[in-house]
Amino acid sequence: MSGTTGDPQWTNPLRDASDKRLPRIAGPCGLVIFGVTGDLSRKKLMPAIYDLANRGLLPPGFALTGFARRDWADQDFSQVVYDAVKQYARTPFRQNVWDRLAEGFRFVSGSFDDDDSFDRLEQTVRDLDRVRGTGGNHAFYLSIPPSAFPVVCKQLARSGLSAQDGDQWRRVVIEKPFGHDLKSARELNAIVNDVFPEDSVFRIDHYLGKETVQNVLAMRFANQLFEPIWNAHYIDQVQITMAEDIGLGGRAGYYDGIGAARDVIQNHLLQLLAFTAMEEPTSFSSNELRGEKIKVLNATKLVGPLDETTACGQYTGGWQGGELVRGLTEEEGFDPNSRTETYAAITCEIETRRWAGVPFYLRSGKRLGRRVTEIAVIFKRAPHLPFDATMTEELGQNAFVIRVQPDEGITMRFGSKVPGSQMEVRDVTMDFGYGTSFTEASPEAYERLILDVLLGEPSLFPVDEEVERSWEILDPVIERWASREDGPDRYPAGSWGPDSANAMLARTDRTWRRP
Repeated sequence: MSGTTGDPQWTNPLRDASDKRLPRIAGPCGLVIFGVTGDLSRKKLMPAIYDLANRGLLPPGFALTGFARRDWADQDFSQVVYDAVKQYARTPFRQNVWDRLAEGFRFVSGSFDDDDSFDRLEQTVRDLDRVRGTGGNHAFYLSIPPSAFPVVCKQLARSGLSAQDGDQWRRVVIEKPFGHDLKSARELNAIVNDVFPEDSVFRIDHYLGKETVQNVLAMRFANQLFEPIWNAHYIDQVQITMAEDIGLGGRAGYYDGIGAARDVIQNHLLQLLAFTAMEEPTSFSSNELRGEKIKVLNATKLVGPLDETTACGQYTGGWQGGELVRGLTEEEGFDPNSRTETYAAITCEIETRRWAGVPFYLRSGKRLGRRVTEIAVIFKRAPHLPFDATMTEELGQNAFVIRVQPDEGITMRFGSKVPGSQMEVRDVTMDFGYGTSFTEASPEAYERLILDVLLGEPSLFPVDEEVERSWEILDPVIERWASREDGPDRYPAGSWGPDSANAMLARTDRTWRRP
């Protein structure tokens, strides 16, 4: 093994550092998870850590420490991780991998406001440096409500856990939401940056870890086919959709008062917009990628008037998938008079030469027709000069659709002649699926993102400037909706949203795609 304990990654002496196809392996390090008893940790984080170890991407001495109020010993925590891995891990279970990984498990019982608990955590981290060779390199994953960030950050600073000495590194990982408006986002950024420098702060947006999202860059900039037509001369509109068919039963504590716009549009969908619309970076370094995304977000403006170019809705009871389901205000824990929107749609424009005049429609909702996330680039209609109307009456607009979930891939829609003696053109599709084109399954988003944290690779993590700019875009919409006397529009479960969402596109003679 070469390099010092402070190296951002373990380096194989036979590895060609310039060959980006080779996997990067994290150097000596440990991860501390706050909120380790929650669903995110159990269903995503613990399985992702095992999958990384199973793929040989974690160092032999990797350490995982859990912090929670539970009165557990290290072996109790190990059993919790084991159960999560057996149920949710993506890769096959291998006993030898598990045994080596479990040697580095530790658990610290305590509360966020207890000095002694954090002193014990600091001692545990120092012991791991000695026993496991973690080299003073530790990341702290705050899988906790934002309201707990100030006290945890204060404790990390007081106990010396956030202090970096020489080549050692300390990093913090933050889950969304990054505030609930611009003011709170700035306050949150100030609290975190008072303890950790910005280059040590990793704000997780798990959508950016998905293979399909990263493939937007590969597809655009590695192929001459697309870039010449990726502009307002040829593109009519872009629709970015995140639809879910589930309701919010049992999630009132998190979702009520938050709503679809804050939960999804501010982070996931505006980031997808930035990836779709950004200019070609000079390299894929973190600074270049972030710089191009920030340029796009700075040029992104809301289209008004907001009463006509946005839509908010709340699902009511109805039939979905053959099952009669309840409306939001009938769900457990929700106020019967709740004004929380479960559907949100906005219209944006990007004021650059490339995108001038092209509307970007962003929508997200619960209890919609099906679960799907996609980026649909819809092209202008061809002049159809050689054809009469009957030849093309069944022909729609060409579309390039990037499917983010659940079946990752790309679909192209274009016109083709119908077999027969007559000239008739009809839509057909050409499909690329990750599952059929590659033998290796796509890693879970959290695998990629956790590894990037341990490597110190920040490309896929929004910086505070991106977060604050996203709130600047969205705040006027949320304020306008809050001033409505009648609250969100209603839509039945299993539909594709309220009538007002269809009306916001109909005003420009457009319609939503039905995925």
